[in-house]
Amino acid sequence: MTNPVVAIVGRPNVGKSTLFNRIAGQRISIVEDTPGVTRDRIYAHGEWLGKNFNLIDTGGIEMSDQPLLTQIRQQAEIAIDEADVIVLVVDTESGVTDADEQVARILYRSNKPVVLAVNKVDNPERRSDIYDFYSLGLGEPYPVSSVHGVGLGDLLDAVIHNFPENAANETDDSIRFSLIGRPNVGKSSLVNAILGENRVIVSNVAGTTRDAINTRFKATDGQEFTMIDTAGIRKQGKIYENTERYALMRAMRAIDDSNVVLVVLNAEEGIREIDKHIAGYAHEAGCGVIIVVNKWDTIENRDHRTMTDFTNLIRHEFQYLSYAPIIFVSAKTKQRLNKLPEMIEEVNAHHERRIKSSVLNNVIMDAIAANPTPTQNGKRLRIFYATQVATAPPTFVVFVNDPELMHFSYERYLENQIRQAFDFSGTPLHLIKRQRQ
Repeated sequence: MTNPVVAIVGRPNVGKSTLFNRIAGQRISIVEDTPGVTRDRIYAHGEWLGKNFNLIDTGGIEMSDQPLLTQIRQQAEIAIDEADVIVLVVDTESGVTDADEQVARILYRSNKPVVLAVNKVDNPERRSDIYDFYSLGLGEPYPVSSVHGVGLGDLLDAVIHNFPENAANETDDSIRFSLIGRPNVGKSSLVNAILGENRVIVSNVAGTTRDAINTRFKATDGQEFTMIDTAGIRKQGKIYENTERYALMRAMRAIDDSNVVLVVLNAEEGIREIDKHIAGYAHEAGCGVIIVVNKWDTIENRDHRTMTDFTNLIRHEFQYLSYAPIIFVSAKTKQRLNKLPEMIEEVNAHHERRIKSSVLNNVIMDAIAANPTPTQNGKRLRIFYATQVATAPPTFVVFVNDPELMHFSYERYLENQIRQAFDFSGTPLHLIKRQRQ
């Protein structure tokens, strides 16, 4: 099911981005002493005590009528609307400010669980200053130092304590797939054509779909599917418009909640840079991927080479999706749409496929015999054995004498050998190098 969402909010320059980076475990948000550096919502995955969640960093909330500050505040309010738990960050250096009280009033109206993080408690003497923040009426303040990581455990304990419990208990045996793409590639038309009914609004105006819409249906073979139509994803500079203010976040959550993602392209308009950016979301999430070229009926003067040329173009532009099957369809004429459910089933099966360790190691040993392991500075890479540790996506751990000796090219070679031995079309593979103890 969908991971809980945690939003980090607060006025400018209280250390939200530093705390975000600390929880995410990597430097993602720009950190600078200048207020207002973070403008867009920034997303990452977090984990604490086995609980996975999505993390949102936001720009500092200021009550101002200046256009940019209004946009920043709007983005923060979107994050609050989408969040399951909100972390309000304040700091001991400034104490309780009018801006803190204004942000607290916004949070009162959200009716969401709020965890109060008092940042910049870098020494024991400052701990006594946290009690002033009880006046915000948000419960117990948690002293933290986002720079040094002090108090982070107690803060995250409080965060995961407020996660919703019902989602983890729900069972869903259907194959969940989502359709993603830029506006006006025909996602909603595809949904209606697959279902044979007008389930979602279809318009020639780009950006008609604002929400991620779930629809459950059964294929002719009895397999149940849950289809998720998402709003078109635009370039970041345009996500402030009111008509699409939830688009990116809900599309990201739909991807996170999907077994398979259909990356929809517009054959009439060709491939654009934003298409590659959007497809990267599905690849990075580790979902099964199918590239769907819609509006194929609009291509004039087609011959036996037209589809081959377009396929070659896709393979060139989406090299990181070399594993993804491609299908050319038309929502208008329903051309090849009957093949989609079967393709989704196959990709989902590959995504959840598990290989026995003995069979896997036979493939690895054969690969080494055909192409011996490389040497570096007179030291040869030795591969002892491999095992699959997870599915969705299939994840393999390769135990070696020294992970630094396995060059990226040899790692890719092993992945290709695994793909040749087993059908993993439509799903990414993850190879993890570990030194044998």
